Amino acid sequence: MTCAACANRVERALNKLDGVTASVNYATERAIVTGTGPDLADRATTAVDKAGYDATVRDPESADELAEQLTIKRVTALRRRLIVAILLAVPLMDATIVLAFVPSLRFPGWEIVSLLVALPVVTWAAYPFHRATVRNLRHRAVSMDTLVSLGIAVSFGWAAVSVLLRGASNTGALYLDVAAGMTVFQLAGRYFETRSRRRAADVFGALSRLATPTARVLRDGAEIDVPTGQVVKGEVVIVKAGEIVPVDGTVLEGAAAVDTSVVTGEPLPRSVRSGDSVIGGTISTDGRLVLTATAVGAHTQLAQMAAVAEQAQERKARIQHTVDRIIAWFVPAVIALAIAVTVGWIVSGAPFQQAMGTGIAVLVIACPCALGLATPTALMVGIGRGATLGILIKGQDALEASGVIDTIVLDKTGTLTTGELVVDQIDPDLLRYVVSVEQNSEHPIARAVERRAAADGITPRPVTDFEVRPGQGAVGVVDGHHVVVGNLTLLESEGITVPAEDGVGGGRMPAGVGAASVVYVGMDGRPAGAFALADRLRPTAAVAVEGLHGQGLRTILLTGDSEPVARSVAESLGIEDVRAGVLPADKAAVIEQLRADGHRVAMVGDGINDAAALATADLGLAVVTGTDIALKSADIIIVREDLGVIPDAIALARRTRQTIHRNLIWAFGYNLAAVPVAAAGLLNPLIAAAAMSLSSLFVTYNSLRLRDFGTEPDDD
Repeated sequence: MTCAACANRVERALNKLDGVTASVNYATERAIVTGTGPDLADRATTAVDKAGYDATVRDPESADELAEQLTIKRVTALRRRLIVAILLAVPLMDATIVLAFVPSLRFPGWEIVSLLVALPVVTWAAYPFHRATVRNLRHRAVSMDTLVSLGIAVSFGWAAVSVLLRGASNTGALYLDVAAGMTVFQLAGRYFETRSRRRAADVFGALSRLATPTARVLRDGAEIDVPTGQVVKGEVVIVKAGEIVPVDGTVLEGAAAVDTSVVTGEPLPRSVRSGDSVIGGTISTDGRLVLTATAVGAHTQLAQMAAVAEQAQERKARIQHTVDRIIAWFVPAVIALAIAVTVGWIVSGAPFQQAMGTGIAVLVIACPCALGLATPTALMVGIGRGATLGILIKGQDALEASGVIDTIVLDKTGTLTTGELVVDQIDPDLLRYVVSVEQNSEHPIARAVERRAAADGITPRPVTDFEVRPGQGAVGVVDGHHVVVGNLTLLESEGITVPAEDGVGGGRMPAGVGAASVVYVGMDGRPAGAFALADRLRPTAAVAVEGLHGQGLRTILLTGDSEPVARSVAESLGIEDVRAGVLPADKAAVIEQLRADGHRVAMVGDGINDAAALATADLGLAVVTGTDIALKSADIIIVREDLGVIPDAIALARRTRQTIHRNLIWAFGYNLAAVPVAAAGLLNPLIAAAAMSLSSLFVTYNSLRLRDFGTEPDDD
């Protein structure tokens, strides 16, 4: 495909197939075809062939390499033709102008020599445009190449007729310049556009290139290297210092600092040891790790991130559908307009040469190449840049919603907080008895107690007569003491009365932001103390909220926790609006009410309880620790533990959206302004050719500026 009109034609051909829905992307040169039947792939490729193009079923293992080879081949061919065109066209243009206006310097047959010098430029060098035009005409279609090819052919044809039939008049000879110069400018534009699209694809495909092709596995007691695709879930994988982790896994042995920046954008390496999880595509910087593979192939986080990014790139915005419809009739309309302008100038009495030049200028200046590139190139670079920063933008809906939101609703547990209970305010002697009882429990509170005891170096004692009281706590005998650990109801059932003024039992919130609950301890029929459990705030939660406020967004804390707990968290973060005690089923209703009140709402969550709210919001953002259903419900996925990336995600989505709009404004504005100027005879065809090429380059390079997002002083 050489232009957006080509992509539209291929898409129409595919969508004519029974039961098939297809989307063709010019920038990525891919078609997503949805349908049924074992022969779907054959039917699709046949339809593309009949439309005049080539297609093959994409092999994930070799697709990127094949695309790279084809792009290099295309760039090399364009560069070769461009160099030859420049070497012949520049002296031709200089000599033709001088000889046309200075008769004393002419020599016999100079006009024939000029034609012969121009001939390879307008034929061999311009061959890609002519080939595409002929191919399209065979299928009764036109494209932007048709405009370019017609412009070159008409310019050279008029010059040849002038030279061969009437001798080299000034105007006839100068049209050799137009034909040769147009070829140079169009080749240069196509060459730099192809290179720029390759650079954009490099950003977009950064994730998929992180995977290592081989993995070192332990089989039959020996370490062997196998293709990464052959690693089996549960297999033991060895990663040495400096190597890329090939699969998602859990550390069995070893310790290392793992560089996750290439996957999550985290700037600092993360220390991992036995029991910790690692992500495929990250790098073990300084240690040897022995892993158990927990996810392989397409199930790894890296593969899923790449898939989400690729699917997002294939989705079209509503405005892109409008652009596609415009392009579909634009090229035929331009050809008709160029003919009408030429005839109009002739009828008005203008010289034929002037009328022809005006028609050629209209033909060339109106090429809507920039329209076809405006949206897909910006989307490609924006999504690719986000992926390298730990931000997955799932499509155009997220971009469009990002520009209108005014309110952002934040889930607490697991989003602003770690979601992991931490024991706070406990006496070491009391902890020894508590952990001895809780070591046999499966409750999350028991896990928090065990973590605190391990951190304090306290070893549990044997427990007898252990009994779990569902919904209340647990009891047991430790070193001859009857120990009760649980809520007030449990202690009261054991005949233990807790005075209201006793420590935490007095009802005061314990130290530490976000306390979740208070656990009481009784021993031998008397109250022995109490300790607090806190769900700690993530270190960057305050930075995230501050960043959202800096973007002028209203923040709301939405949680199922009690009012005191929610207020404690909100006050520490500077959030004034708190909605506490909201059941999971009611979270979506809160979002709906906010939207009914006229707000444009974004929701940030992580768990299955947030899935409905994420889907209901105008813009849903889910953190990577969330469940699969939450990720599917979100428009933007955050794959970094740094919550500061949340305002960055919104800023990037807005920047990408703004870039698309600027590209389209330029592309539409350029054509609307340039065509009347050319039709009025105020634009030389040579200048028109240069302007059209520069227009396409403008939208491409403007899109490439998104590569610098996150490195600039102010990205808003």
